[in-house]
Amino acid sequence: MRLADFIDANVEPILSAAEAFAATMLPASSHMDAEALRDHMPMILVAVAKDLRSAQTSNEQLAKSLGQQPSIHGAPETAAQTHALLRAKAGFDISQLVAEYRALRASVLSLWFDSGKMGNAQTQDDLVRFNEAIDQAVAESVTYFTAEMDRWRHVFLGVLGHDLRGPLNAILLTAEVLSKMTTEAPLERHTVRLIQSGKRMKTLLDDLLDFSRASLGLGLSLHRAPVDLASVCTEEIELLRTALPDAEISFRSEGETAGSFDGSRVREALGNLVSNAARYGTKKTVIDVALVGDDHHMRLSVTNTGEPIPMENVQALFEPLRRARPLDELAESANLGLGLFIVREIAKAHGGEITVTSSGGTTVFSLMLPRLAVQ
Repeated sequence: MRLADFIDANVEPILSAAEAFAATMLPASSHMDAEALRDHMPMILVAVAKDLRSAQTSNEQLAKSLGQQPSIHGAPETAAQTHALLRAKAGFDISQLVAEYRALRASVLSLWFDSGKMGNAQTQDDLVRFNEAIDQAVAESVTYFTAEMDRWRHVFLGVLGHDLRGPLNAILLTAEVLSKMTTEAPLERHTVRLIQSGKRMKTLLDDLLDFSRASLGLGLSLHRAPVDLASVCTEEIELLRTALPDAEISFRSEGETAGSFDGSRVREALGNLVSNAARYGTKKTVIDVALVGDDHHMRLSVTNTGEPIPMENVQALFEPLRRARPLDELAESANLGLGLFIVREIAKAHGGEITVTSSGGTTVFSLMLPRLAVQ
């Protein structure tokens, strides 16, 4: 008997063994009935049997063995993918998920061997094809399981960041009230430090919320309005000069600088780029900020001197929670490594892009934004 036929004829004993094994996956399985324990295993078995019966070229076999099985765009989730999502929601961990497939594989093969109904000429081919099909199901499950766990992790971070803003705002308001009530120098110094630390924490929480929204595929929220970016950048540069007293920052603008933008987000992007230049660039050198407008776009560039960035590392700069080694370790201690990631998301939300060039000791980050909202 071919393995595909054996699976079709012995679905119930195979599923009984799978159910019994799933019941041992504690504590997640403790509240699950027989139907939930089996979940999509019946459909996975159907898919495996169908795969065993389908023709397969040597190239297709090689691609499958390398985990390169092509997915059909717009096709519904496979049984293995849906099984992974439900197991993630039930509280299984990834080791338990993979262990289910290991037990399913062992159950099918042991029952087949014990039956004495194996074929002869096609047995080896059936074994190879069966293991390929199970491995494919494992790969699909692990991919979807990981994505679902990441999604819930981002939801948790978003909720945490949102809920922490309430008590933090109360601390800031109390500190500001105390600072106005005292005229004694020692107390005033402490309240100023408390306010500055609270504002820094608020910035970190805002970054965390933006990261969570972007990671969930929601993008950053924008509030577009007619605005002159030259005025917006001038105001932000003045604040940055106060916040970064050791940095010399120059600013110039050319062309038409008015358009439809979220001025607050552009200021945030500019602040992150200049702070990044001050943190990683050569000390005591000028950070040059330039805003150039034409009929359709606005280009905001930040130029600093320092060690060139290897081209192979450029894309990694914009990945979340990735940081280069700063020249000032203390300045980096309160940084989540989300600055450039948020700059990229601000650019994308505006329908623009952020690019980097680095050579000859000069690094330029250029934020290109369309003057009008992209329809």
